[in-house]
Parts: sequence; C-alpha cells; structure tokens
Amino acid sequence: MFTGLIEAVGTVLAIEERAGSRRITVEAPGLAAKLSTGDSIAVSGVCLTALDIAAPIFHADLAAETVARTSLTRLAPGTKVNLELPTPAGAPLGGHVVQGHVDTTGTLISLKPIHADSTNQTDWWLEIEVPESLRPFMVEKGSVAIEGISLTIARWDGEKLSVAIIPHTYAATNLHTLAPGSPVNLEADILIKMAQQKLEPKPAFELTVGYLIANGY
Repeated sequence: MFTGLIEAVGTVLAIEERAGSRRITVEAPGLAAKLSTGDSIAVSGVCLTALDIAAPIFHADLAAETVARTSLTRLAPGTKVNLELPTPAGAPLGGHVVQGHVDTTGTLISLKPIHADSTNQTDWWLEIEVPESLRPFMVEKGSVAIEGISLTIARWDGEKLSVAIIPHTYAATNLHTLAPGSPVNLEADILIKMAQQKLEPKPAFELTVGYLIANGY
C-alpha cells in the first residue's frame, strides 16, 4: 500500500524490449539504496517490483498489460517518474490509500499557473479528461491518484476533473515535465469504488436445473 506522497523524482535511463515484456532502468537517488530485490516501488503510481539493484539504480519489468493500461507506455530515456516506497504498517497515512493498481489513463488538458507573473510561488490549476469507465468514481472533494500523487478533486463536471497544485507538488513531482495531451495514470479512491460496488443492484437469483444438480438435488 502507498499513500500518494511522492518521495523522489527518478529518471528513466534505459528501456529494453523483451519477449512479452519491457525492462526499465531507473535512477532513484536516495531510494534505490533502501530497496532489496523483490521489493515493491510505485513508479508514477504503478506498483512495480525492484530488480537488479545497484544504488542509485534499480530495474523493473513491465508486463504487456502494464504498458497498455498505464502512462508508462510513453517512457523514454530521460523521462521523469514519481517514486514512492510502500507505507510501513503503523505509519501516518498522510495522503489516501493508494494501491498502485492504475485503473486507466486520463489526458492532460492543461496545467496553468494561477498567477502567471509569479510561477515560482503560485499555485497551479490542473485539468484532466477522465475516460468514461472511471467517471462514476470521481467525486468533487474526493481523492484521486494522478501519476501516483494523492490529490483532491476541486471540480468535477462529469467529464474532466480539476485539481489545485501547490508550488511544492509542482516542483517535487513530474507534473511540470508533462505537456498537454500527455497520458497520466489515474487510480480512483478504493473506498469510493467499494461504496459504489455496494450500491450496485445485485442480479436476481434464478433457480435453474443446473443449480439444483450442482447442489445435490
């Protein structure tokens, strides 16, 4: 489990295509030394397994499903990625519960300074188009993980979400490296997904011959 509080920004050094998978090499100053082979690490919100660690570098394998479903499809040497280690049991939950299981990608519409004459100190306004499949789980003032960052939805119009980004988050994550049109990883709040599932009507029970046979009648 993660909390969406980014600990460092890493740099993709290399990408190696393999049969059915892709291996990435990531420079992770300050974090790679804390890893052991097989440990989990969130890379821009995607939970990956650290391999072949030689601080400050680690490697990770991306399954075809991971490449297809996440923003990691746009990785290239030099790409900046958000990094977070798992949250130890009993540690403060500073953000929200983030599994590292990305639901899908949204599309970055814009990231604009609220005060254009003071870009080093101003807040930023982030807008993202959300795919239809994830829209039922977007709630105004609710939580969402964007590129692994725990953020609060400030506005939701049914198709796109807007988030206020403070100067620290803008500077300490990969958001400032992204351009309009970029895919961004989205993970809906697991608590909202569970609540939505509870509200969904259950199919009516149908007594069939197959059911009777299977249950010894």
